[in-house]
Amino acid sequence: MTGMQAASTHPAWQALVSHHAHIGSTHLRELFAADPERGTRWSVSAAGLYLDYSKNRVDDETMALLVALACHCGLQERRAAMFAGELINTTEQRAVLHTALRAPPSERLWIEGTDVVRDVQAVLARMATFSEQVRNGAWRGHTGKRIRHVINIGIGGSDLGPAMAHESLRHYSQRDLDLRFVSNIDGTALAEATRGLDAAQTLFIVCSKSFGTMETLTNAQAARAWSLRQLRDEAAVARHFIAVSTNARATAAFGIAPEQMFPLWDWVGGRYSMASAIGLSTMIAIGPDRFGDMLAGMRAMDEHFRHAPIERNMPALMGLLAIWNNNFLGAATQAVLPYEQYLSRFPAYLQQLTMESNGKHVTRAGQPVGCETSPIVWGEPGTNGQHSFYQLLHQGTRLVPCDFIGFGQSLNPIGAEGARIDSQHDLLMANLFAQAEALAFGKTAVEVRSEGVPEALVPHRVFEGNRPSNMLLARQLTPHTLGALVALYEHSVFTQGVIWGIDSFDQWGVELGKVMAEKTAAELADREPAATIHDSSTHALIQRYRQLREERA
Repeated sequence: MTGMQAASTHPAWQALVSHHAHIGSTHLRELFAADPERGTRWSVSAAGLYLDYSKNRVDDETMALLVALACHCGLQERRAAMFAGELINTTEQRAVLHTALRAPPSERLWIEGTDVVRDVQAVLARMATFSEQVRNGAWRGHTGKRIRHVINIGIGGSDLGPAMAHESLRHYSQRDLDLRFVSNIDGTALAEATRGLDAAQTLFIVCSKSFGTMETLTNAQAARAWSLRQLRDEAAVARHFIAVSTNARATAAFGIAPEQMFPLWDWVGGRYSMASAIGLSTMIAIGPDRFGDMLAGMRAMDEHFRHAPIERNMPALMGLLAIWNNNFLGAATQAVLPYEQYLSRFPAYLQQLTMESNGKHVTRAGQPVGCETSPIVWGEPGTNGQHSFYQLLHQGTRLVPCDFIGFGQSLNPIGAEGARIDSQHDLLMANLFAQAEALAFGKTAVEVRSEGVPEALVPHRVFEGNRPSNMLLARQLTPHTLGALVALYEHSVFTQGVIWGIDSFDQWGVELGKVMAEKTAAELADREPAATIHDSSTHALIQRYRQLREERA
């Protein structure tokens, strides 16, 4: 984007504004009627995924203008700079190389005299050795007992990534190992995660790049105290705590042996780190080979994004359609609706990936963006959502674009007696296809009346339709498929950030509340009257909290 021109002032953007005035009222019924091949023509395949984007409110001109916008905003150049390791995270002066985490061992990428791929492979090899030791029982606790419980302590990307991956790949996990995740500083989270466990059989993985993140370190210290109450020997910490960090001094002071610290790098952000040592808990659960399959899925999508032309590039297309829905159709949110129970945590993972990356109000040059940026991402697995919020999707006043995700084969085929073994999966997929079709085409008043519905009820039974959606299909949910899905959304988010001209890889918005919380925590610990350094509301709330804290139950 020449001179960091605001996207909304660019001629390509203005061309889309004019185009929207022409196509904005066009219904999907008309678009499909005009093009009998639309359902197959508007699709693309990559890395084992199939994307049908035909149910978006776009035509050939829309897509050509969106591709032109991407070119004018420098998507190809920014993409090349990212893969080359240039400092595209400009506010922190860092490279953005999560793609190097899944590069093959044969690749070379030199950054400031260091081959980062070789470094990554060395850490992956260490992770594999340790994971196998835990999985086969060679790694024993302080008293000689086998590890049966692994608790990952982190927050943000250090929790959401591995927690989502573990739940998504639970089918492939070693079932005699119990994995749990703690992120919330609320003491209930750790209390419930450790309730009833034997510390002699419990391993904690503490994930914090700085080993100073308030929530993570607070939980880690509490876990350490819990362990020592049972094990009664400081030496036990070295057998029951592993660190994923860059701070060797702090981890050593905690009691973690240097050889049990797995490093990270500044060029990978937390929400992009599940393929790094942050994924150690995932590797322990599914094993190094399947973890490698997940990396291969990520890599396959990376290569597609890197080389495919924009008009046939799955992540770029999804990013551009998100721009269209958000900035031109006025959709403030996006629903992610996986018809796969194992993907129940996937929408939560995408919330951080999308909103922490693109929830920004200024460009990389520090100027106002001049348009809406990140949509609010939310969702639940189907068919559960159909009986809660789909009413709003179909007949509400808000436009909510949907990403549907489904699979050709169930990992747990079940059928009623006398039925085909996977008949229940057929029913799940029938619901998936029906929901996308109903959202797109709806039901007119004429159609409702033809069913003999009383006239007074006709308005209540009309479905407007014209609600856009994407449909992602794959053969089966495997580690490779999950990796491809993660990388798909990573690069879609990147594409949107490039269009808006923002830095998708910093997160300064996380800092202010953390700094203020540290100051307020010190005040809460002080029994003296609270200083009047806050607004009157916060001051009164602190006083009320102190009163409630001291009252007897």
